[in-house]
Amino acid sequence: MLNYKHLHYFVSVARAGGVIRAAERLHLTPQTLSGQISQFEERLGVALFQRVGRRLELTEAGKLALSYAEEIFQTGTELEDLLKNGAEERFITFRVGIADVVPKFIAHRLLAPVLELPEAVRLVCQEDHLDRLLADLAIHRLDMVLADRPMPPGTEVKGYSHPLGDSALAFMAAPALAARLTGDFPACLCGAPLLLPGKDSALHGTLPRWLERQEIHMRIVGEFDDSALMKAFGEAGAGVFPAPAASVPDVLAHYAVVSLGETEELRERFFLISAERRLTHPAARAVSEGARAGLFSSP
Repeated sequence: MLNYKHLHYFVSVARAGGVIRAAERLHLTPQTLSGQISQFEERLGVALFQRVGRRLELTEAGKLALSYAEEIFQTGTELEDLLKNGAEERFITFRVGIADVVPKFIAHRLLAPVLELPEAVRLVCQEDHLDRLLADLAIHRLDMVLADRPMPPGTEVKGYSHPLGDSALAFMAAPALAARLTGDFPACLCGAPLLLPGKDSALHGTLPRWLERQEIHMRIVGEFDDSALMKAFGEAGAGVFPAPAASVPDVLAHYAVVSLGETEELRERFFLISAERRLTHPAARAVSEGARAGLFSSP
């Protein structure tokens, strides 16, 4: 049977990045803690740490063990809360990975139905690059992933892409920059500075190709993995930035920018990626049904 004290020591060392710091927090001697970790590794039959210079780093087995250990302790905390507070306080934990290129307003509106379920739900959101989120999905650290593309071909992770909908693409800019642009859309974009979503985004390649077909030359002055940071630079006047047309009202309400126009030729797509072919989690179904009935429903 798994020794949970050893598991706790392992997590402490992994989080602290070394035995000495972890020992101080646990009020143990480094020698005692090091011995406990060695016993744990011996019992498991694998090395959980490797020494790199003066630092301890997790092995691949250690990374896998840490992900499961954190899940175990999170479940333990939830059990303790349930037993202390009574059954009426019971809730479902729904862990969602959000690709950092997905616009925050779109993510919010997609996930809003989760908090309207009759069941008590604790929504846990994690933002990262898609490949890392898919890795967490594979080991069940996440219940689903929101992305602007389906699972990449050749991905070793087993998962299924569920289309949520798509939106035309709008171009937005600070008023001062917009005032300097001349002509009708999209010709007014010629010569303007462009803020481009990062390489993880599906738009990173499709947007420049669309501009080329329109014979519109824009100067790419910045690339951003984080959509909110891109909008902040856009609001400051650094350049024109793209946004899904479905999010334009939210962007106008929260940022001092104007819409230059939108095109149906470029559409931003959104997907729910899950480990299951058929969505069974009530929160995942709420996201899928809400997207089709609300955010991406046909007028």
